[in-house]
Amino acid sequence: MLTLYYTPGSCALASHIALEEAGAAYNAVRVNFADNEQRGAAYLAVNPKGRVPALATDRGILTETPAILAFIAQSWPQAALAPLDDPFAFARVQAFNAYLCATVHVAHAHKARGYRWADDPAAIAEMRRKVPETVGACFELIETEMFLGPWAMGETFSICDPYLFTLAGWLEGDGVDIARFPKVADHRRRMAQRPAVRRALAQEQVHGA
Repeated sequence: MLTLYYTPGSCALASHIALEEAGAAYNAVRVNFADNEQRGAAYLAVNPKGRVPALATDRGILTETPAILAFIAQSWPQAALAPLDDPFAFARVQAFNAYLCATVHVAHAHKARGYRWADDPAAIAEMRRKVPETVGACFELIETEMFLGPWAMGETFSICDPYLFTLAGWLEGDGVDIARFPKVADHRRRMAQRPAVRRALAQEQVHGA
């Protein structure tokens, strides 16, 4: 059986939702960031990067959200979470998720993780100050150019949707008014109503209590 390592409020929620959407059998194991458990020897043996998510499979450990989401889509093709029979369409899904991972999440990380890029307190403070602008610009691009509607990639729900939902959930904390992005706001509302999303959120709330 699969094991998903997560912490509440993290990007691991996207993989958690995708597992629920796929109908996969899995265990969910919380990594307690408040106790710095991600830096402990036990978790570093699972994921030496010291981050979540990590997905333990019968062939080894997978890390990085886009890779885990693609694995879920390919492992449960009957769930139709990606256009697996169309290389170009699947590449577009991968491009969307790569943008969320490499650009949007990194912009968000400058709020609380500035120490990854600088030691100077003034530089870290400047990175934090700029987060509403940089994250807002990311979502402006998503709203106007990338989001096809009614789902991220068009008419069909895909592995892009749990990931977008997860990162859009951080907007208010990043000082960005989601009302600026009506398509993203509507998407977040509809995603929150999906049974798989509710199940994943309920598990994380229970396990995180």
